[in-house]
Parts: sequence; structure tokens; C-alpha cells
Amino acid sequence: MKQNRVLWLLDRLERAPWADPAIDRLGSAIRSLPLGRGRDLLHGRWLGHPVHPLMVQVPIGSWLSAAVLDTRPGRSREAGVLVGVGLAAAAPSALAGAVDWAELHREQARVGLVHAMANWTAVGLYAASLASRLKGRTAAGRAYGYLGLTAVGVGGLLGGHLAYRQASGANHAEEVPHVVRAGWHRIGAVADFPAEQPVRRAVDNVPVLVVRETGGTIHALAERCSHLAGPLSEGTVADGCVQCPWHGSVFRLSDGWNVQGPATAPQPAFDTRIVDGYVEVRLRRAGREANGEWSGPGMDRAHGRAG
Repeated sequence: MKQNRVLWLLDRLERAPWADPAIDRLGSAIRSLPLGRGRDLLHGRWLGHPVHPLMVQVPIGSWLSAAVLDTRPGRSREAGVLVGVGLAAAAPSALAGAVDWAELHREQARVGLVHAMANWTAVGLYAASLASRLKGRTAAGRAYGYLGLTAVGVGGLLGGHLAYRQASGANHAEEVPHVVRAGWHRIGAVADFPAEQPVRRAVDNVPVLVVRETGGTIHALAERCSHLAGPLSEGTVADGCVQCPWHGSVFRLSDGWNVQGPATAPQPAFDTRIVDGYVEVRLRRAGREANGEWSGPGMDRAHGRAG
């Protein structure tokens, strides 16, 4: 059976380096924008997943509704209003998408660039549609509108490829609770974990980040960043947090909470304890918070007293 032609073209696009210089310059420019806390707002950290797919529903819905009205005689005025609503909503939607795009892997960024080009083509066509309608050129306004909707469809196809095939906005740590078995897992002697140094271990083939604080407290999180699976064990530990080396997401060591994006989902956290000088971890399931399972330096929870 031959490969689907559309998928073949998309795979070619992922591997095509022709736009890489532009991607580097544009990505750098977007990352340097002085957005402050607004950057996390645009990423959707407050929502728990990217906000861009939610925001684009307004322009897409408005333009699709305008296309339906354009099939009805005498409804060009209402269709024009919807075209204008879509244009007004396109700018903030595009900004949210651009902030996400600037933090993607190279293959994803290549597809994302063409996705953005298709959407901006749609914006240009809809701007021409609105201008034509305001001048009384209804037929031209409709034609530009239908061309714009076609461009939106192409952009949507590429956006779906980004989201579902390339997992650009997915939580890359979501599978951890489904893979790690319940119960305690021994991961090494206390001496194997130097203070304030991130160490990588594995539980049921799931990479785990382990950090022992200077005071002896031990923290453990899923090691692959929820944003794009960056290796947190190669990141920087400071102020009770770990920063992903790939895109700068910051997670609280005590509970995995994502305190800074672009990650929109927290890291799965593990309870920790020391038994006979060995560190054991247990995945912290929903409804079970950290409850003193860790025992301080020289303490042995199995015996409930200092070693």
C-alpha cells in the first residue's frame, strides 16, 4: 500500500531545511519580545494546556459563519461583520501561536512556519474581502472570503499535524502514571545522590529526576519535561526548582508544579523515603499528596527512628 500523499508531503516538509535561517531569526525575535508574565499567559500555563487552539476558534468560527451567510441572498452585511470579528481576533491568536512556535523542535517549527504562512494568507484574503464589501463590491467580497476559508483549511490541516502527529502541544509526561507500577521502588543508595546535583534514575523504564537538597531532603520528579520531553537531569537546580535545559520551563521540586512556561503541565512527582540507607520512590497518585513519606538524613521510615 502506498503512503498517503498528504502525509508524504508533510514528512518532506518536516525534513526540508530551506527555511531554517528564517526560523532562527524569527524565533530569536519572538523570544526577545518584552512580554514578561504575559508570555506564560499566551502559552496557556494558567489553562493547563496551550491557549492558541482555543483562541483560533473565534476567527475560524466567524469566517465559517460568514461563508454560510454568503450563500444566502441579502446577508452580505452580516457576513461582513463576521469577517471583521474574525480579523480582530486573528492578531491575539497569532501572537499566542507565535510564542508557542518559538519554543518548538526544528521539525515542528518547519511545519509551524508554513502553518502560519497559510493563516496569514487567510488574514490577507479576508482583509481584502472586508475592504471589497465596504466598497459595495459584494461579489468580490464573497470570492475573497471563500479563498480565505480555503487558506484557513490548509492552515488547519498543518495545525492538526503539529498537534497530533508531532505532539507540539501535548503533555509529554502524561503517560507516567499509566506506566509506573504502584508501590515503592528502590533507586539507589543515598550516597549515589550528591547534594544539589540532578541525578537520573529509572523506574519501570520511566526516567526519574532525583535531587537531594543540602539539608537532606530528597525530591523526585518524572525526568522528561512535560513541554517537549527535555532532559531535566541536565537542567539547572536552584531555589527549590529545576529548569529544563531545552526551553527554560521551571518546575518546583517538591511537587512538580510548573512555575514558569513554556510548559503548561506539571511534572509527575514521587514520594521519597530512605530505607536502610537506600532511597525509594513511589509515584504520587491523584488524591495523595506529599505526607512526610520522606525521612530526613539518617532516618529510616521502615523503623521510624534515627539510624
